[in-house]
Amino acid sequence: MSDRAPMLAQPLRPPSAGRVAAYLGLFVLGAAAGVAGALVQPAWFPGGLLLALAGEAGLCLGAARAVGSRAGAVAPAAGWMLAVVLLTTSRPEGDFVFAAGGGSYLFLLGGIVVAVMCATLAPGRQPGGGPVRLGK
Repeated sequence: MSDRAPMLAQPLRPPSAGRVAAYLGLFVLGAAAGVAGALVQPAWFPGGLLLALAGEAGLCLGAARAVGSRAGAVAPAAGWMLAVVLLTTSRPEGDFVFAAGGGSYLFLLGGIVVAVMCATLAPGRQPGGGPVRLGK
């Protein structure tokens, strides 16, 4: 038997201050990507929509790789969703960012699908150590 307990059997520790700052920064970057995508996608409809969704996917997957956990993909996705949901509301003056059209709905639903895919496919933390393959 090994003297080290498995990763799941170890007690949970709060994240370090640097990791919390990284997640907050990624959250703000995700919100900025949501605002930029909301402004770009109606300007150049097919290309702007694809550019906005590719930017979100790149940010989420890049953040997951940089931080080394799936939470790195969730932080910018949460910022993106919060910013986009806040932009869907109309003001009392009648101003709005999203028009009632197919492109806006594709951006909203496509962005949510991209966020879920990135959070699911992002590499999770793996325990360190040697390979898990059994010896001969």
